[in-house]
Amino acid sequence: MAAVGMLLDPMRVGSEAETLENKLRRRVVGQDEAIHQIVDVYQTFLAGLNTPGTPVGSFLFLGPTGSGKTRTVEAVAEALAGDPRAMIKIDCAEYQHGHEIAKLIGSPPGYLGHRETHPLLSQEMLNQYQSDTVKLSFVLFDEIEKASDALWNLLLGILDKATLTLGDNRRVDFSRAMIFLTSNLGAREIESLLRPKLGFAPKAEAPASAASGTVSPETAQVSVLGVEAARRRFSPEFINRLDKIVVFSPLGRAELRGILTLELDLLRDRIHRAAGTTSINLEISGAVEDYLLQEGTDARYGARHLKRTIERLLVHPLANLMATGQIQSGDSVQVELASGESRDRLIFLKEKQGPAGLSESIVPLKAIAA
Repeated sequence: MAAVGMLLDPMRVGSEAETLENKLRRRVVGQDEAIHQIVDVYQTFLAGLNTPGTPVGSFLFLGPTGSGKTRTVEAVAEALAGDPRAMIKIDCAEYQHGHEIAKLIGSPPGYLGHRETHPLLSQEMLNQYQSDTVKLSFVLFDEIEKASDALWNLLLGILDKATLTLGDNRRVDFSRAMIFLTSNLGAREIESLLRPKLGFAPKAEAPASAASGTVSPETAQVSVLGVEAARRRFSPEFINRLDKIVVFSPLGRAELRGILTLELDLLRDRIHRAAGTTSINLEISGAVEDYLLQEGTDARYGARHLKRTIERLLVHPLANLMATGQIQSGDSVQVELASGESRDRLIFLKEKQGPAGLSESIVPLKAIAA
């Protein structure tokens, strides 16, 4: 009797990769393609099938500012290492000249002060955030298009052979590292393509292809614009050494509302840490959320403008109220939007103990902005 083969599902992922995906989706809004690519690479690493002698994964993140490129890398570090700062972050704007590469690899023997130069990309620095459960390192080269040719040549060796030779001839192994590079290349072309649909402008219904899980023509066009911009800027040998190129689309109204929810949850967590064991309960009305979105939506700056708006309109007034003793640990504070002609300010209400009702602390928005 002939054996009947069992149908396998190659799209399933293991429990560890699924946990990573769930954590990333709770931290990153509107960039499903980036999450999918990262989880795929991590699953390959867990299975032991990643290419020997190369980094675990190398990613080039393209797209407009404020779309979540750096935040995605921080989310990976937080999800796997428990701390969003558990990575080596290199601001490539600091390496626009060839001689500045010594800050990364150290000066060779014979150069004045070479013993005092501590390379940023040493093996000790690379392994400092690894744990017994997650033996991975994360390296971020931010705004890679600003780097000098010397840094690009350095990256070619890291991406190709997962090794780096320091100034004193010590070798650094990157075979257990995820390499992330971010760039704003193609941002203007992408914004020009999607400008009528950014922020709170009317948005067309998603095409049928998006509902079925396939890539929509608009998304595909955004990806093409970003990749073409990268190919114009970077050499073919550099592009060929990258595992994944992901283009981040500008954030729309639904994505910004999701980010607002995340940021308000983070604000409550900050208040809890500042207030001590008995936290301050913060309640924000739907009208205030709509107002924050209206004030914090800017197609040019993405989610960063929304974060600045939250700082200006919520964090600073709350800090003043806490510093002056108007609210204390254990209080319940409600934030409302003033009605009528006074819709240019937020109202902070504290629930009083006893039958006296509510006492108001009103902070005008104009005063905050000034």
